[in-house]
Amino acid sequence: MDLADILNFLAGQPLLALAFAGIVASVIGGMLRRPLPLLGGLLRGVGNLGLLAAMLLTIAQVTRLTTGTDFALPQFGIERQSVAGGETRVPMQPDGHFWISATVNGVKRDFLVDTGATLTAISPATAQEAGLKANPLNRSVLMRTANGTVEAQLAVIDELRMGSVVAREIDAVVAPGLGDANVIGMNLLSRLASWRVEGKTLILVPHHPQDVQQN
Repeated sequence: MDLADILNFLAGQPLLALAFAGIVASVIGGMLRRPLPLLGGLLRGVGNLGLLAAMLLTIAQVTRLTTGTDFALPQFGIERQSVAGGETRVPMQPDGHFWISATVNGVKRDFLVDTGATLTAISPATAQEAGLKANPLNRSVLMRTANGTVEAQLAVIDELRMGSVVAREIDAVVAPGLGDANVIGMNLLSRLASWRVEGKTLILVPHHPQDVQQN
């Protein structure tokens, strides 16, 4: 691997590039500490700040998503959710899961509601059709699935609608390890006024119920 390959690699990994620059600045600052103490101290300080920033950004962005993907997309018709009194009521399906019909940036898809998932996850096909793009400044995240740990990219959903619930600017992972499945995670559920399970019905209560769009 030559210098050009290294620079191209670092260009695609901004946090790693920041950490590398911090290390270089610290090393050069240490070398200049005796002959040029002021400049050497300044470079060491800048390098340490760069390393600290890279560490904090890495901690903020690295998220492990446990989705428990031991499910298969239902091959039968899904009983649709209903809206009553501002609440969206989602019946449990024969496979024992709660599936909800939603739109992602206007694209209609079925989602599994998974309270064990930290983040909402969408399939690459859904992301492409909904016009979602991974943020190049965000590093990849590791996601544990039934088939092992896979790498996924972070993206932002402009608008997600399900029943009387409308959520905007939702973080999501584009997860190839989920196949064609899409998952509603806790980062969306936690935005609701409340949610609960009564018998075999999941009830979602938004802060500001919205009119249901007819497709």
